[in-house]
Amino acid sequence: QLQLVESGGGLVQSGGSLRLSCAASGFTLDYYTIGWFRQAPGKEREGVSCISSSGSTDYADSVKGRFSVSRDNAKNTVYLQMKSLEPEDTGIYYCAAVRMSTLVPLRACYYYRMDYWGKGTLVTVSS
Repeated sequence: QLQLVESGGGLVQSGGSLRLSCAASGFTLDYYTIGWFRQAPGKEREGVSCISSSGSTDYADSVKGRFSVSRDNAKNTVYLQMKSLEPEDTGIYYCAAVRMSTLVPLRACYYYRMDYWGKGTLVTVSS
């Protein structure tokens, strides 16, 4: 079964940290661009970060300097390290995978039709 599974969400106080994981099963992530997205209550889903198959990264302005995305192809897993969390970071975090040409700017990954989606993990930041 081809799937992505997120983990690592939870309840954290403002200023705290969490590390989310996105593990793939049934396929290898090596050739995929991975996007992290989030959806806050009552809001539309938004792109948070993308990492290309070669390790290039992109971040939404709202998380630059606080979030860091990385990948471990040997573990078939992508990580999102989140620091200095704010209540505005609260939401369900999803990872998604897409085969994206390296000729396309990485930031376009937020708008691509993804091949695979995880079911999400809830992050709650209390003030």
